[in-house]
Amino acid sequence: MQITEVESLAASIPLEEPVSFATRTVEERDHAVAYVRTDGGIEGLGYTLGYGGSHLVADAVTDLLAPIVEGEDPRDTERLWREMFDGTVQIGRKGAVVRAIAIVDIALWDIAAKAADAPLYKYLGAYRDAVPAYASGGYYRDGKGTEALRAEMETYVERGHDAVKMKVGRLSPAAEEERVAAVRDAVGDETTLMVDANGAWRNKPEALETCRRIAAYDPYFVEEPVMPDSVSLMAEVNDALDYAVAAGELEFSRYGFAELLRAGAVDVVQPDATVCGGITEWLKVAHTAASYDVPVAPHYNWDLHAHLVAASENGTWVEYFHRDSDVKVFDDVIETPLTPEEGVIDLPDRPGHGIELDRDALAEFEL
Repeated sequence: MQITEVESLAASIPLEEPVSFATRTVEERDHAVAYVRTDGGIEGLGYTLGYGGSHLVADAVTDLLAPIVEGEDPRDTERLWREMFDGTVQIGRKGAVVRAIAIVDIALWDIAAKAADAPLYKYLGAYRDAVPAYASGGYYRDGKGTEALRAEMETYVERGHDAVKMKVGRLSPAAEEERVAAVRDAVGDETTLMVDANGAWRNKPEALETCRRIAAYDPYFVEEPVMPDSVSLMAEVNDALDYAVAAGELEFSRYGFAELLRAGAVDVVQPDATVCGGITEWLKVAHTAASYDVPVAPHYNWDLHAHLVAASENGTWVEYFHRDSDVKVFDDVIETPLTPEEGVIDLPDRPGHGIELDRDALAEFEL
């Protein structure tokens, strides 16, 4: 089997109204998409969130990576990953180029599993057939006060989730304590509560001021208390807290995650296969984390990550965004998106990762 064509594009789907987290306000969600086609008629799909740079990722796929993989056997994922990474190392290593590698690599694994007529999680070596999903939300919006936040998080518990995550870090420590206290009261003591600061705090005193104030409300982890490249600072915060620090959604390749683990900066890793370099790298990260007895809870992209968590002994949850929260909207162009029932996602039996895009719907948003 040979790769005959690689196509890429960028698309952006607007939100109904702007939404904010600690460090940014978002009005739309853009994605880069890659299709890899073979002489046997099998097509693979990969995609990633672009954060305003999806066109750069799509161009990197076409201009830098397609010449490397065309004519090759798509099942040679290890070799092709190394050739893509080494072949772009002078301008890659992190960022948009590694996201481009990721979506090509995801498409290659999709092809390989389809060729074996197996769902991706079975092809990878299944550990479970269903995965728990935590409900992610608690974003900031103009006019959204504490009562609206409470109602949102209560809704997730009513829908069957026993774990939820909310944003923190945009307001003062006192205001954030009030928000976390309200959510804990709303979801009850038996629900796992996680908080996400998106790198809000610039130094250890800032981070600890809020993190210690909310400790009374039993958070399972605080995600990205400081910027992701501040590894030594993150390690200091992790060491000072009685609950876990989690990070990794913006980390790239096995090498970046090895640094986080060696430094003791995290007790939960959150690799995103569409960011860190694809499924090939995600598996290396998860297996390395397993050697440290560190759990894996990947960022976003539940339609894909459900397969990877299901194939990992140390996988915990997938992160799920309910569509009515109007935060993540890519499921609008997926033909059969995965949805949790009572907080659990059952893995599909379709060959490959099973994700097919509605091409007509996608074309409406193409850049």
